[in-house]
Amino acid sequence: MSAAVEAGIEGIPAIGFSLSDYDWNADFEQIKPFIKKIALEVLFKKLPESTILNVNFPKLKTEEIKGIKICRQAKAIWMEKFDKRKTPYGRDYYWLTGEFVNQDKGEDTDEWALSNGYVSIVPVQFDLTAHHAIQQLNSWDL
Repeated sequence: MSAAVEAGIEGIPAIGFSLSDYDWNADFEQIKPFIKKIALEVLFKKLPESTILNVNFPKLKTEEIKGIKICRQAKAIWMEKFDKRKTPYGRDYYWLTGEFVNQDKGEDTDEWALSNGYVSIVPVQFDLTAHHAIQQLNSWDL
């Protein structure tokens, strides 16, 4: 997604694709038809201004995927943990691990879609301005 955000900032239509499979030998072959379909839609219909897409695929066979959902990003966090380990030479090092905690039980989220067998598409903007807060902050005595 970082590369997609950078492209979007430069005005280049961009999509970040991810597969929920952390295996070194993850098989992306099964999602190629979805990638092609989504990319063609973006090329022919155009993305809204200042918008990029974050597309995530569940780890399922093509025939098991129920469809595509346009979603919002779930409120979720990684509870980070560091495991102390040793190299073969006896030196200490730390391995980042953790647990993904979904704090959002909405059925309109990317996490819900993935958990229920759908491809999730979250439209993302790179303008991080909290526009809703501007009026309140302007009332401060600054």
